Amino acid sequence: MVVIFAIALVVSFLTKAFLVRSFYIPTGSMQNTLQINDRIIVNQLVPNVVDVGHGDIVVFVDPGGWLGPAGSAPLEAGNPVADGIQWLSAQAGLEASESGDHLVKRVIGLPGDEVACCDPSGRTTVNGEPISEPYLKLPPGVARTSESDFSVTVPAGSLWVEGDNRYNSADSRLHSDTPGHGFVPVDNVVGRAFVINWPLSHWSWLGL
Repeated sequence: MVVIFAIALVVSFLTKAFLVRSFYIPTGSMQNTLQINDRIIVNQLVPNVVDVGHGDIVVFVDPGGWLGPAGSAPLEAGNPVADGIQWLSAQAGLEASESGDHLVKRVIGLPGDEVACCDPSGRTTVNGEPISEPYLKLPPGVARTSESDFSVTVPAGSLWVEGDNRYNSADSRLHSDTPGHGFVPVDNVVGRAFVINWPLSHWSWLGL
């Protein structure tokens, strides 16, 4: 029984190591959905097996020129519970990765979509229809979902992404002068975030 259990445990850990991956959140660009120093787990079957969808929170490799110098925020040390969870996560391949050249944003536009802002009510539209964004963090008294107007058509094989903390996020809107003109290649997507797994007080499902 012990051998069977050990084999099952190893298989489980290896499966998780290949199918999911953990990242920490170094900035506030996705508040209030994701807080600084949160840990998230991403499903690496997206986008290779499962398609990316509107509203998905995705981790992707910097398409070029998006990132400046950034520091890391390691899991809190000196707490036996935290240390234990960190050890187990490391064994399962789920220890939070350094942010490195990765970013996390929400998918607003898919290939072929026309994304624009703002309509007369200050909303972002996709293909002419206003989208519901209950997750947004906006400055007090502000209704516009973007401080600047824009209108783009997402090219094939690309995504348009924005942060939930819309007035404090260097996302697709702010990178029109980069080689990719603010669009993120689907091939750069590492996976879709589906759970906040640390700290425990922030544990929350983000969608499967």
